[in-house]
Amino acid sequence: MTVIINGRLIVPNDQGGFAVEDHKALVFREDTGIIESIVPEGQMTAGAVGAMDNVIDAEGGYVSPGFINVHIHGAMGCDTMDATPEALETISRHQASTGVTSFLPTTTTYDFEHINRALDNVRAMMGREVQGAAIIGANMEGPFISRDRCGAQKREYVQPPDWSKIAPYRDVIRLLTLAPEELHGDYSFVDNCNRAGIVVSMGHSTADYNLARRAILQYGLTHLTHIFNGMDSFHHRTPGLVGAALDTDSDCEMICDNIHLHSVTQRLIWRMKQGRQIILVTDSIRATGLHDGESELGGQRIFVKGQSATLADGTIAGSVLTMDRAIANFTANTGCGVAAAVRCATKIPAKSLGIYGKRGSLTSGKLADITIFKNAADIQKTIVRGKMVYNKS
Repeated sequence: MTVIINGRLIVPNDQGGFAVEDHKALVFREDTGIIESIVPEGQMTAGAVGAMDNVIDAEGGYVSPGFINVHIHGAMGCDTMDATPEALETISRHQASTGVTSFLPTTTTYDFEHINRALDNVRAMMGREVQGAAIIGANMEGPFISRDRCGAQKREYVQPPDWSKIAPYRDVIRLLTLAPEELHGDYSFVDNCNRAGIVVSMGHSTADYNLARRAILQYGLTHLTHIFNGMDSFHHRTPGLVGAALDTDSDCEMICDNIHLHSVTQRLIWRMKQGRQIILVTDSIRATGLHDGESELGGQRIFVKGQSATLADGTIAGSVLTMDRAIANFTANTGCGVAAAVRCATKIPAKSLGIYGKRGSLTSGKLADITIFKNAADIQKTIVRGKMVYNKS
């Protein structure tokens, strides 16, 4: 048994949110990787602590459910599309250093020969123990998107949704982006995805408000890929896909690097969603964790300066954001408090993917995926299935 003491636990409250609780100890088993209990620290006598196999002192820091990153292309010079075990191992270790305990390696718009190699590699790595954050499936961003809203993705590889192309990977793909207007009223593709447990997200789209609202309410497309980015701008007479997402119970991905979304926009989304249905993502590329300079995304040259990553023409091309920094930015910009921000990187993405029964909160019986941090941008320790995979000290 392992016990974490002297921490400020971020746990579910009776209102469905998260709250910070002090003077509690968390006990988990390393052999099973499962949380055993959360108990008052007063019950942890010197004898009880001494009987533990391992004691982790949080030193007054937050003890949080491990962050879940559902949209990440790469980091540290590696990309999901590299389709090698070494690339995903590198990304996994980097994610752990930022407090992420599980993630979806994300593909980009390319020919299916490249996409299939990447998905084959994700499948193989899902069955292996990695040295960092767990790989729990793949996020497929393209090629079923709009040519007019492809952003930094290669236009020539965009194509209509085709179930036969992804059916062999129904065990791998957990999240998939498409432009609903490309379905031309035939939602059988979405029906197939729903039956396979693949969450369909709307994004890189020119959909208007009425089409998007119908897709959400009638066909269950209740996930939105990086809101405001890769879609028509919100206008007071033509609210579009953004308006439909904010006007319904849709889970909205947010890239909180203060480039993709202005701080005021982040605050407005927080208020309109009333703290619910917000998923913090990084959308980070291979340049993340490296220095300024030239990089690559989907076969295109990317230029990184500070927190900005763009194509040569200035088009934003992913980010170099990390999840710890996303939480810190979101907390500062909205004033929501650290527990509420953590919920947007844990419980809400877990519920969206249908994995909240195992991940996403510090609850007895769930996996011991745990992040300890002093503040959101100062990760101290990351634990995956009861195993320490990152230790700053």
